[in-house]
Amino acid sequence: MKALIYRFLVSPFALLRGPGLLGRVQRAWRIFGKSGWAGVRWELGRRIGGHNDYDKWVRRYDTLTPALRQKIEQRVSLMKERPLISVVMPTYNPNPAWLREAIESVRAQIYPAWELCIADDASTSGDVRQILEEYTRSDPRIKVVFRPKNGHISASSNSAIELASGPWLALMDHDDLLPAHALFWVAECIAAHPDVQLIYSDEDKVDEHGHRFGPYFKPDWNVDLFRSQNMFSHLGVLATELVREVGGFRVGLEGSQDWDLVLRCMERIETRQIRHIPRVLYHWRVHGESTAKSMDAKPYAAIAGERALNEHLARTGVRASAEHQGFGYRVRYALPASPPLVSLIIPTRNALALVRQCVGSIVEKTTYPSYEILLVDNASDDPAALAYFESLARQPNIRVLRDERPFNYAQLNNTAVAQARGEVVALVNNDIEVLTPDWLSEMVSIALQPGVGAVGARLWYPNMTLQHAGVILGVGGTAAHSHRGMPAGREGYGGRAALIQSFSAVTAACLVIRKALYEQLGGLDEVHFAEAFNDIDFCLRLREAGLRNVWTPYAELIHHESATRGKNVSPERQARFQRELAAMRERWGALLENDPAYSPNLMLAREDFSYAWPPRLAPL
Repeated sequence: MKALIYRFLVSPFALLRGPGLLGRVQRAWRIFGKSGWAGVRWELGRRIGGHNDYDKWVRRYDTLTPALRQKIEQRVSLMKERPLISVVMPTYNPNPAWLREAIESVRAQIYPAWELCIADDASTSGDVRQILEEYTRSDPRIKVVFRPKNGHISASSNSAIELASGPWLALMDHDDLLPAHALFWVAECIAAHPDVQLIYSDEDKVDEHGHRFGPYFKPDWNVDLFRSQNMFSHLGVLATELVREVGGFRVGLEGSQDWDLVLRCMERIETRQIRHIPRVLYHWRVHGESTAKSMDAKPYAAIAGERALNEHLARTGVRASAEHQGFGYRVRYALPASPPLVSLIIPTRNALALVRQCVGSIVEKTTYPSYEILLVDNASDDPAALAYFESLARQPNIRVLRDERPFNYAQLNNTAVAQARGEVVALVNNDIEVLTPDWLSEMVSIALQPGVGAVGARLWYPNMTLQHAGVILGVGGTAAHSHRGMPAGREGYGGRAALIQSFSAVTAACLVIRKALYEQLGGLDEVHFAEAFNDIDFCLRLREAGLRNVWTPYAELIHHESATRGKNVSPERQARFQRELAAMRERWGALLENDPAYSPNLMLAREDFSYAWPPRLAPL
């Protein structure tokens, strides 16, 4: 174990290389405090083999070589239109050296159609004023207004917007950095999507010494994740007219003013008008007073975030409330005054001990007030199991449906759904055990929201390592579970193992959906996916119909995975699996290679959000 700890601390793939050995020790100690040795082993496992050596990744895939620069310059020269991008930068007593670096990073942009609009919020530093005056004299593209009185960042940002003459606003802090190709990729996005209104990119962090680390490779637009964290910033680019239409930044939301602005903007546009550039176009400076290091540096930001999110929910007519969770926000959706009946469908063949555990945990722990259980008995022949099922059938809210046909998971569920009395149905495996009493309330409250298809839960293995936190397409060749095997106590990559968000698919081991939607989509595909991939195919059909599938970490259950089905080793089952695999790839091949809820900068060979070598991005 000592060797393991030593390897974590001195490994060239350690989590925080920039802060040095002390930073690694502190990071390891925090990990140990949250999830013990299992957490330390998990982090070390992500670094074995160099999968997450960001220095090496940057050198290989994110370094602007002379050849790449020349290609970008050629692309710029061929652009039919070059929209002016106004970089908006509020300043207040920044480190003079970092301010110069920030300004120079804008001046170094390969894309030429930009202006830098700076509003100084009455800085008391004479050096800052001198630097800003110097730049306005030397570069006509730089505009500066000196505010006579400090008004904090929202007021200052609005003053900078007043200077802007371009149709696009790019938001930038006074100590951060833009790579030289940042605005080029923004202009490319604008040209490719003429109706776009909001654009955001991937980002990383940079320390006091200019060392880059901690990249956040983001998914495409994901409204549920955005309600859990501000995934938009940085680099955030907004249509100037839209920003002015909503009134710019709001005074009183300082600390979360960017998030509040985007929330108000997104309420007025369509989802297709929000675009993600999967490239690192922003370097967020980490220092003691920045939220890049910790929200503790600006506790008022968390409070402002709650207000911004709650007011957004109120404006959009969503009955819900939001609260800060330390690493993100939780939205609690309200159930109707009379919660709908939910039909819990549990297929089984024999498996007395598992069914007893499953049903017992549901009955004993579930706080949701209105549900029925439909136990689908698929030709059980164990006398003890049959006797138990008979006893269950005598309970008022439990029915046992006998199905003698050969095992077909999709068919068993479809038949049961047709007989369900509930407005909402829940597909539940017989090897599920309830952990959180409000699991069903949480899932139903989300499933009833407009635009939501299927809702999935956070499932744990019996040893409390993660089994399911959403499905990632393409991983392992077809699909796999996000963060599978991660120990309890961790938030995962970018907080994504602990925040409500959309995924392309969730597992049917515990899936909640409105019955009308289930039937409208024709249920699970009994013909092509009798045993495998039926839940993924179903979720992708929901997505194709314009619905989003949501995963919540606040519905937690143990999944004693495949305890009754055994290993897929018989020749017949292997042949069936291969047929279903081929059908899956034929039907959804293009999507499997480009999951919008994942990132082309992340690996398809692992489930732990390791970096892709190389990224799956189109070359210049």
